Amino acid sequence: MSQEIVDTVTKYLTPNIPIKQISQGAEAVVFTSSAHPYLPTPEHDADGKPLQYIIKYRPPKKYRHPIIDRQLTKHRTLSEARLLSKLFLIGGINVPKLIATDPYNGCLWLEFLGEDLPNNSGFSNLKNFLWANVNDPYNDVVKSTLIKVGEQIGLLHFNDFCHGDLTSSNIVLARDDTQSNDWKVFLIDFGLGSMSKLVEDKGVDLYVLERAIISTHSAFSDKYNEWIIEGFSNVYNKHGKGGETKLKEVLKRFSDVRMRGRKRTMIG
Repeated sequence: MSQEIVDTVTKYLTPNIPIKQISQGAEAVVFTSSAHPYLPTPEHDADGKPLQYIIKYRPPKKYRHPIIDRQLTKHRTLSEARLLSKLFLIGGINVPKLIATDPYNGCLWLEFLGEDLPNNSGFSNLKNFLWANVNDPYNDVVKSTLIKVGEQIGLLHFNDFCHGDLTSSNIVLARDDTQSNDWKVFLIDFGLGSMSKLVEDKGVDLYVLERAIISTHSAFSDKYNEWIIEGFSNVYNKHGKGGETKLKEVLKRFSDVRMRGRKRTMIG
């Protein structure tokens, strides 16, 4: 199936645009490319290396009727593009820049974020970053980064947006200076994202991330999740009594969602 998708994307983009597949999920396949959709020649960074871009492609689902499939693909691609465009304009929220979109072919062209971690620790998403620090799990860089993660989620929720699939793989870290340990946090992959004022949706977002941290870093998850909630709370607490009231509502619903999740786990 993967080669079939690569061939389809290559034909759609034309062979003049180089692509490299980096991941495949249930809804989309993600490629990198050094080609810009509008510029005739590749852009380069300060070191002279070609800049990379993300191409996110939603392949057709053969189990769906072709007309329904095309409608869903168009709707979901447009929804994600619009959501990213709105989030990019909100001060303080870090998301990839949307460069181009083709809803009819289920394609998004996005800014590439992140880098390879030292010592072959993988790409700089949150999950790999925490594994890279497993020998010193509570150091100051880990703490400050997780607080920033919480702040990004807090800004997202305070502005009444929800991610919908908030795992540690959908949080990417980047830094301007390769010698610096100061990481900037970005939220990516808003394929299931939405505008929502419902505390239930926000509680579910927090619960999904908590479970992701527990499943991959169980030995340190209590402290990690505590730091994330600290950053999350900081955003709401900056808005006075109104923010504090909203925070209590979200954290109360988060606790309720967590309790329901535990009951499901026990019952099976």
